[in-house]
Amino acid sequence: MLLEVLTPERKLYSGEVYGVQLPGIDGSFEVLNNHAPLIAALGKGRMKVLKDKSQNEFYNIEGGFVEVLRNKATVLVEGASAI
Repeated sequence: MLLEVLTPERKLYSGEVYGVQLPGIDGSFEVLNNHAPLIAALGKGRMKVLKDKSQNEFYNIEGGFVEVLRNKATVLVEGASAI
């Protein structure tokens, strides 16, 4: 699936991934390939990008929203930094 992570200043990440783990306001959740359509609020915490089944990248995010539609996840956050 395609993942895009956007902040007000720049595009932080864009690429094909296996999945992404996100800090929702009610707890962490994971979005994988072919996930059902979803819009969710995100809290402050750690986002884990699953590039494939053995490679991961981590980011600290400041909260925002995620939209999943047609095998594309768009993460809109107030701020983020790579760990």
